[in-house]
Amino acid sequence: MLSIRDLVKVYPGPVAALQGIDLDVPEGMFGLLGPNGAGKSTLMRILAGLLEATSGSATLDGESILDDPARVWGRLGYLPQDFGFFPHLTGAKMLKYLLRLKGVSGPGGLDALCDQLLEKVNLTYAAGRKVKGYSGGMRQRLGIAQAIAGDPRLIIVDEPTAGLDPEERLRFYRLLSELAEDRIVLLSTHIVEDVAVLCPRFAVVRRGRLVANTTPAEARAWLAGTIYEGSVPVGTLHELLRETGRCVTQSYLVEGRDRVRIHQPEGEPPAGFSPVPPTLEDAYLLMIQGKRPGDRREGEDAAEAGNRAEMPAAVAVSTGEIAGGLS
Repeated sequence: MLSIRDLVKVYPGPVAALQGIDLDVPEGMFGLLGPNGAGKSTLMRILAGLLEATSGSATLDGESILDDPARVWGRLGYLPQDFGFFPHLTGAKMLKYLLRLKGVSGPGGLDALCDQLLEKVNLTYAAGRKVKGYSGGMRQRLGIAQAIAGDPRLIIVDEPTAGLDPEERLRFYRLLSELAEDRIVLLSTHIVEDVAVLCPRFAVVRRGRLVANTTPAEARAWLAGTIYEGSVPVGTLHELLRETGRCVTQSYLVEGRDRVRIHQPEGEPPAGFSPVPPTLEDAYLLMIQGKRPGDRREGEDAAEAGNRAEMPAAVAVSTGEIAGGLS
């Protein structure tokens, strides 16, 4: 179990990147979902021992990560968002260099371990090719190869699928799923599809605060009967936002008209709008706007619910914050 309590990180400025994170991460795959700049990478770097927290605690199976990070490095695998490879080295030589830096070896020696890891991530065929010729997905798999060296108890992957094409992303999903069978894998991402495909449970972070800790099924069930979809003429979308309790979760152009999904927990939807099954993307957009499961209580004002979340319940249209959508 990875246990995080009241974790705070304040950068000079001051900038509060993390504002009291409390989270328990069980064995298996766990998603940390949030927009860019939410504080996810700061949290990952603290857990990896690369950044000092301002206050709070984090333990792995009862052993402190923050007091002496070096003590848990042998049980940790980390794939950062930007992994620097030497482009002139072959995949095998690059991996061998990283294994030496980690101080990891195996019963058959470094060469044998390198071969085993490359086979595990399906890169044996490219072991002799220079890294500069690797695709984005191949580079990520090489990064995972060094992360799993030493059979770590905890693997942290930060934005691992950003920029991957659909085929590479699917291959990477399968690899991560296999790795999560007998260890903790913490997946940090801003792509909703990553969580929907991989994670039985996930948390949502916005502006350094934890705003939800739930499952994909619970998140969709929370919105049952409140999501509607329809078309409106281009330029009239703002009119939908004027009505109290109505929030646009997605908007895209279809045949010159705005195709819109709205969240309307009460009242009648606009003319031409029909009820549709909620998606995880709908739930995510509402969560990062300050709405949370449990806010739809009888007699409770939506503004009060937003105040409890300590975030503005701003209305926004899905734009660049989500790189992957669900249907």
